[in-house]
Amino acid sequence: MSLPLEGIKIIDFTGVQAGPACTQLLAWFGADVLKVERLNGGDVTRRQLRDIPDVDALYFTQLNSNKKSLAVNTKTPEGKEIMEQLIRKADVLVENFAPGAMDRMGFSWKHIQELNPKLIYGSVKGFNDQSPYFDLKVYENVAQCAGGAASTTGFWDGPPTVSAAALGDSNSGMHLAIGILTALIGRQKTGKGQKVSVSMQDCVLNLCRVKLRDQLRLERVGYLEEYPQYPNGTFTDVVPRGGNAGGGGQPGWVLKCKGWETDPNAYIYFTIQEQDWGPTCQAVGKPEWIDDPAYSTARARQSHIFEIFADIEKWLADKTKYEAIDKLRPYGVPCAPVLSMKEIAYDPALRASATIVEVPHKQRGSYLTIGSPIKFSEFTPTITGSPLLGEHTDEVLTSLGYSSDLIATLRQANVLLKRASDVAETDQDSREPALTVSEGKK
Repeated sequence: MSLPLEGIKIIDFTGVQAGPACTQLLAWFGADVLKVERLNGGDVTRRQLRDIPDVDALYFTQLNSNKKSLAVNTKTPEGKEIMEQLIRKADVLVENFAPGAMDRMGFSWKHIQELNPKLIYGSVKGFNDQSPYFDLKVYENVAQCAGGAASTTGFWDGPPTVSAAALGDSNSGMHLAIGILTALIGRQKTGKGQKVSVSMQDCVLNLCRVKLRDQLRLERVGYLEEYPQYPNGTFTDVVPRGGNAGGGGQPGWVLKCKGWETDPNAYIYFTIQEQDWGPTCQAVGKPEWIDDPAYSTARARQSHIFEIFADIEKWLADKTKYEAIDKLRPYGVPCAPVLSMKEIAYDPALRASATIVEVPHKQRGSYLTIGSPIKFSEFTPTITGSPLLGEHTDEVLTSLGYSSDLIATLRQANVLLKRASDVAETDQDSREPALTVSEGKK
């Protein structure tokens, strides 16, 4: 079956997480993604947080499946020419270098347009061009702080807290993927390419939309009734941290279940829906709460919401988190167990849905990774292993018309990554005059 993005050629000039997350998603859906990497180690995540010596780290493998790899020295004239040929044939180029890096490399947006007016240029930066911080380098937690997530996460008596979820990195990659697909559809109408930019700060803020809502409400009325600080606490003029409060007008909290003393994840998240108060009371064995004036409305409950949660925890005390969910399910209570990463990794349902997949790797044998979170009725993305550094160099350059002799010469000249056999070449071979690109082409 032909995949939706089949035939779309993408140059992946990215590293670490935000850019690779974007291009990996597009590769899953059929795009031909070529990861262009440095000779000296390639993407830095290949060697970060390794669990097996001298083997690509999971940090890399989980963000670069379904791609090809070309290792080239773009600081050389020959390397720049290779890049220019790739750009002329590509549909999309994606980069997430530090601000100004592409210009310094000789690949400004203006020059790229000259090479290929139809190309879509996707870019991830920490801040947008109008920001006073536009020139700063940004990593995940920096973006979470600048985008409003950290200031509204955590408990009210503690410091701002970052999330374990990649709100700055992978989230920005997803936003960029949407932008690139939109630009590709636009190109079908206009025939022109365009630059698509996302900033990590903007993307984090997009996920904090309800917190901006709360800021505007707070400025108008001076309190936020769904936060634990209401009605007995105090509010300042900024949105506070709300602990584990639901934040959507439906009170919720993380509650202890059987075994919490020894299992740090023996908890469920329990939500009280105003429209289903009666069934919720029946579910936890408190039918007397249904018509009690102290409990019967959301406003009445708010002043002693933690007393209510404490009583529910008593009901949960002899139930595992899984048993609790099974008992609450028939009553329509919005809830879920707090799942550890180990439970998720080995969850049979997540395996069956291809949300967690095991893929082969030429060095590792196999590894677990996250599959496509987007499900389609007409196809299921096939996840393949990440490429070795420079694995597809010969294939890519041959498709550009380079002869095997020229490819070998470029390897010896450190324009391309040397293979193990190349390292053993004699000094005499390395002193042979290099062919020009035009001389070595078929």
